[in-house]
Amino acid sequence: MSALSKKSKRGVLILAAGAAIQALTGIPAAWGVFHEPVAAEYRLNEAGAEWVFSLIIGAFGLGCVLGGFLQDRFGPRPAGLAGAALLAGGFAAGAAVPAGSAAVFALAFSLPVGMGCAFLYPAVMSCAQKWYADKKGLATGVIGGAAGASGAVLSLLVNGLNGRWGIRACLWVLAGVLAVVCGGGAALLKNPPQTTKQPAASPADGQDYTPARMLRTRQYWLCVTVVAMASPAVLLFSPILLELGRQRGLPDAWAALPVAVGSVGSAAGRLLMPLLSDRLGRRRTYLGLFAALAGLSVAFAFARGGWFVAGYTALTFCYSGQAALLPALGTDLFGMPHAGVNYGFLALGMSAGGLAFPLAARALHWQLARHWVAVAAAAAGFVCLLALRPTGGKGGFDKSLRKN
Repeated sequence: MSALSKKSKRGVLILAAGAAIQALTGIPAAWGVFHEPVAAEYRLNEAGAEWVFSLIIGAFGLGCVLGGFLQDRFGPRPAGLAGAALLAGGFAAGAAVPAGSAAVFALAFSLPVGMGCAFLYPAVMSCAQKWYADKKGLATGVIGGAAGASGAVLSLLVNGLNGRWGIRACLWVLAGVLAVVCGGGAALLKNPPQTTKQPAASPADGQDYTPARMLRTRQYWLCVTVVAMASPAVLLFSPILLELGRQRGLPDAWAALPVAVGSVGSAAGRLLMPLLSDRLGRRRTYLGLFAALAGLSVAFAFARGGWFVAGYTALTFCYSGQAALLPALGTDLFGMPHAGVNYGFLALGMSAGGLAFPLAARALHWQLARHWVAVAAAAAGFVCLLALRPTGGKGGFDKSLRKN
């Protein structure tokens, strides 16, 4: 078997392992189906249940930075295995917490689960992009599509297991599944061999940014703001989606439908938008998605029944599409050598948005506040994208800026 054939098969194996991992790590997308049984079992009020979700988002941002350092220093396999251990351990710890222990559950479950998802995502995504350096959109799309589908996968598992044995047994079973699938997939992760010696990148060429150098750029702060501004369109609603659906006319039997169908939209967005961005350019694709997020957020404020499901699905398509572009955006602007940790710093925007915007919406004391916060944030993200300019290198995002 030729070396090229072996490398090709290894690349396919990496994509398959990464997709299997990401199909089980979309906890934020599926939180709506966890929300009610977890709140009942651990005696969380509405605000407490939302804070469990917010802590997951906050831990995800921090974990992306720490996991990125680990991935860049030691490779994707150690980072992935650590992430699998944290994720499975968080579910097991949550299952072991006594009933009614709200604060203990929030800490024992949310922090390791958020960190575990974060360790896994950059390890998988960075590894896949290195194997498919000439087709980053394809690699990002396949892995991202699996991440989007995880909402549906987890919804089916949680609804089935919780309905049969209760949420505590559900958490125990998921801990075992995550340990096997994510741990086994992470064990397969390995960066591709370098067949030729690559010349060292010049600090002036824009394609080898260390984290410290990246943090000093205007482009970084615009990018992290864009990431934060996208979050309200979906993350403000995913924790309360079942209850909100009932308020908008969905019968109880259909209450979980937006989560499942929204996952289809999420998977489609993560799969298609990176591929589209390879053709249209990252900037043009991003601008279109943020314009759609703003318009759809207005429509979603008044949607009822089937239109409520369709509106949420469209929002998840756009939100997940822009999230799937972030790894490629980061390497386009700041280079590949420090892709893991640089992605982690960019992902801090999601944590900032996931923590700050729920507080802002609650402070307004208005039923539609979540919707108008989402509209305003998407519009602000669009403006930040208009101001974003190349770092001076020769990546795909730079080219798209010049031709658009």
